[in-house]
Amino acid sequence: MSRRNDRRRRREEEREARFAAEAAAAYAHESPNNVVNDLNANRTGTYGFAVAAFLVGFGLCMAVTAAWMSPYTVLASAAVGALAACTLRVAPQWERVALLRMGRFREIAGPGPYLVAPFIDSVAMRIDMRVMTSAFYAERALTADLVSVDVDAILFWVVFDPRKACFEVANFPQAVQRSAQTAVRDAIGRVALSDLSMRRRQLDHELQEFMAEKCEEWGISVLSVEIRNITIPAELQDSLAREAQAERERDARVLLAEVEKDISELYVDAARIYNQEEGALRLRAMNLSYESARDGKGVLLAPSSLADGFVDLGKGQS
Repeated sequence: MSRRNDRRRRREEEREARFAAEAAAAYAHESPNNVVNDLNANRTGTYGFAVAAFLVGFGLCMAVTAAWMSPYTVLASAAVGALAACTLRVAPQWERVALLRMGRFREIAGPGPYLVAPFIDSVAMRIDMRVMTSAFYAERALTADLVSVDVDAILFWVVFDPRKACFEVANFPQAVQRSAQTAVRDAIGRVALSDLSMRRRQLDHELQEFMAEKCEEWGISVLSVEIRNITIPAELQDSLAREAQAERERDARVLLAEVEKDISELYVDAARIYNQEEGALRLRAMNLSYESARDGKGVLLAPSSLADGFVDLGKGQS
């Protein structure tokens, strides 16, 4: 028994470690200063623009001070170039930049070029305006019948108000993820384990509505929530399989009994007709004898009661 408990505990620890690693990989793109960096698009253009601004400022300053060429003029030209690169910046099409002036909100800049006053203005955050996908996990969520399950889901969301996303919540990607985990636990707690798989689409819709209402005040629109996998504890999988098999066998037995009942009712109706019509039973006997002779290659094996039908039929004709 102790070895079995040890193996079970090791499996749970491995599962928790795997979930933690996947969650860390899913949110590795989040930077420490709460900036949503781009995931796949190339930012070479913004860096190239900064280098170009530096070279233009450096070149103009060198051209003006060419007559007084000295190490100081080179340093001054480099300072002018750095100042130009810090002042004139550019934001990609999918990005918005929150600017602060002396600690107060100035504007949301971008896309395209924008100006930053050195030592006065500062970039508070760069917000990605594309649709974001966030994988999240709810471990050991309890169902309505107190069964622990692990839920793996994915959330699609987009920032529609960069100012709210920047100033209404400290770390909005993390806030969205934590809210989604809480919402999944609440939704799972209202559903029994037997109804969990059948109500998955309904749970997705309920989670999407709940998250949309909650995240709207942060300037975030939740597009959809999709539950990808629901993991049931291993010790319950066998019992659920046996229960499902027993239900299928019960349904099969009930169906067979209903068929037998229908057949018996048909036999009773046929017997009633045979009793009401005097020649119906004799015609049926002749039909049975014909089918028996055809299938038996001309050999007819019939009980004596069947032959009586022919005798009675012959008397009636005479």
